[in-house]
Amino acid sequence: MSFTLTILAMALTLTSSAFSPGGSIPPQYTCDGSDIAPPLSWSGAPSGTKSFVLIVDDPDAPDPKAPKMTYVHWVLYNIPPSATGLPEGATSRDLPPGTKEGTNDFKRSGYGGPCPPVGRHRYFFKLAALDTVLPDLGAATKAQVERAMEGHVLARAELMGTYAHGGH
Repeated sequence: MSFTLTILAMALTLTSSAFSPGGSIPPQYTCDGSDIAPPLSWSGAPSGTKSFVLIVDDPDAPDPKAPKMTYVHWVLYNIPPSATGLPEGATSRDLPPGTKEGTNDFKRSGYGGPCPPVGRHRYFFKLAALDTVLPDLGAATKAQVERAMEGHVLARAELMGTYAHGGH
């Protein structure tokens, strides 16, 4: 007798109740408003997930017509596997226990909202499920966290929103 086992693996998904995938990020989450982090939630972490990494960046800096760099807005690592999201306006005190904050391109930790100098930019919220807890990298940059993640990514999810000053 033979049996066929079908495993339905849920994909890791990342969403926000503040904006839809590919949609416009509301001004309160940008430098034109309160500059607070949007609420985020995720599901479908693969078994064996030991931590999450969240990186928010903008590949369209400074001008979407002539991008020269990817500007990093938020770096979080060692988010515990029990976490399923971050509340609106999350700051250091709201992060799940054990979460470490890296350094963004504003040269500080924490969330720095969209503030494009020209044009409509794309902002990528990137979540990775890791099979390990990263060593304490201190106020690591995106590049340092990504190097430490190599070989440990079980799944990735991405949510992209756009923003332009004045809605243009």
